[in-house]
Amino acid sequence: MDNHGFILNMVIYLSAAVIAVPVFTRFGLGSVLGYLVAGMAIGPFGLRLIRNVEDILHFAEFGVVLLLFLIGLELQPRKLWKMRRPILGAGGAQVLVSAVAIGGIALALGLRWQTAVVTGLGLALSSTAIALQILGERSLLGTPAGRTGFSVLLFQDIAVIPIIALIPLLGFELLNADDGRDLSTVTIVAVLVAILLGGRYLLHHVMRFVASTRLPEIFTALSLLLVCGIAFIMDMIGVSMALGAFVAGVLLADSPYRHTLESDIAPFKGLLLGLFFISVGMSMDFALLAEHPWRTLGITLLLLLVKGVILYAIGRASGIPHTQRLFFPLLLCQGGEFGFVLFGFAVTAGAMESAVADQLVLCVALSMALTPLLILVHGRFIEPRNRLLDEPPGETMEAQDNPVIIIGFGRFGQVVGRLLLANRITPTLIDHNPTQLERIRRFGYKSFYGDALRLDVLRTAGADKARLIVLAMDDAATVNRAAELIRQEFPQAQILARAYDRGHAMELIAAGLSFTRETFHSALDMGREALTLLGFEEGDAAQRAETMRRLDLDSLHEQVKVRHDVNAVISIARNARENLEQTLMADSPAREAENREPG
Repeated sequence: MDNHGFILNMVIYLSAAVIAVPVFTRFGLGSVLGYLVAGMAIGPFGLRLIRNVEDILHFAEFGVVLLLFLIGLELQPRKLWKMRRPILGAGGAQVLVSAVAIGGIALALGLRWQTAVVTGLGLALSSTAIALQILGERSLLGTPAGRTGFSVLLFQDIAVIPIIALIPLLGFELLNADDGRDLSTVTIVAVLVAILLGGRYLLHHVMRFVASTRLPEIFTALSLLLVCGIAFIMDMIGVSMALGAFVAGVLLADSPYRHTLESDIAPFKGLLLGLFFISVGMSMDFALLAEHPWRTLGITLLLLLVKGVILYAIGRASGIPHTQRLFFPLLLCQGGEFGFVLFGFAVTAGAMESAVADQLVLCVALSMALTPLLILVHGRFIEPRNRLLDEPPGETMEAQDNPVIIIGFGRFGQVVGRLLLANRITPTLIDHNPTQLERIRRFGYKSFYGDALRLDVLRTAGADKARLIVLAMDDAATVNRAAELIRQEFPQAQILARAYDRGHAMELIAAGLSFTRETFHSALDMGREALTLLGFEEGDAAQRAETMRRLDLDSLHEQVKVRHDVNAVISIARNARENLEQTLMADSPAREAENREPG
């Protein structure tokens, strides 16, 4: 009977999603709002098809766990280091100022100081799931608002660690806790250290062993086991499962198996994240809303207003363009899914009253439900008006039909554009940096403001008719996403991509794209000039540089085949270096090699 009930519930969830989400997406309302409304409809305050909301919410939180794991996989330590300023600057300012402001309001309303602190910290966090879903659907992750928003969300996810550690300390007065709390803290630290060490020294060998079986389903099982196991351990010691998954993802961000893990986890993440949104819709306590409608709406609107004002100021200070400055706070002004966890944890720890927690959970869910509507209103009415009032430097984007499109017209793209223009081939030039566009315009180039990840911009630029699209942006991830989008939507266009470094070049080769390495050829020219200054004949130096270029390209193609095996890549590089030296020595007369004098 229980099995029948479980299957029936799954049928209800999937039916609600299949009906609601396509309808809402079709009318431009977004998938998140579709999931939320589906949850409201089938929940205990709707048609009452599902009653055990708490159990479902706890299970559906695993979608957020998988999401945070995939986010962690994208964040190699060097990428985190590059993002340290926006993460600590914008992210740190948002959490700190929002927590102080909201906590101060809660204290002024008569709540205990412990409850006010938890309220401020819990409501300062935004919904990673909703914000990233909206950015992904609208292809806005590469925009200034998207990048800054991602930095803020990342800091919030990291901030969960100290917040969770702080909450039990706030409950001392009510629980009269003893030294057992210190032991719990020691346990948490010990487990985190064990996960860090295991991820660094053990997981790679385990994954290599499983991958050697060449059974994809077993590697998928290992991927899920890894996430489930770490989430279970974190849950056992009272720490956020999502946080543990995020740490695990960061540990594996430099792993050669990262892309396989990503592709294995992504389908499960999508389904479970949808179930999470459904459960949020079901958890909205409309009875409490009916009992205290004005209080609930007042708290929700006050939350959106306070965070919105703070985020707007941060967006302005971060240099987000005027046309995206209002979108940024609307994207992040809601409460987040971690609020459900933190408020429940605070009640258990004695740091918050259950009645206050119930009210705040309802307000968080309501703010999450309002976010897609706010984004929709912005997209329909405010964004078009902003574009008319504050058009970025450059020409108004009108339909183009040039044979070549150059996206990214910085120091790299300008060289390509100048050569084409000199041969009477006029490209369409696109860049999303207003300052750069103003500089281009002064030199007489016809340029347009646009984002390479937006289909409407690409279509207006003439991508459906273009013979060649040059991706000259300076961000490797944006180049990869743009190339994938263009190949899918505009298959007639050839793509020539800018390779950021050797690793990026291997990714482009694996994707079957033509590319030019950003600094390799200029550095090779400098090496050729160095040989000439040291006494080599110009023709000989040029021949040696060409030999190096050819052999390096051969080794690069060999490395692509084994790019997930670091040791194999290193071995090929060493062999290539030795091969280059032997080839050049064989081409050089012995007497020249021995007797050549600088000068």
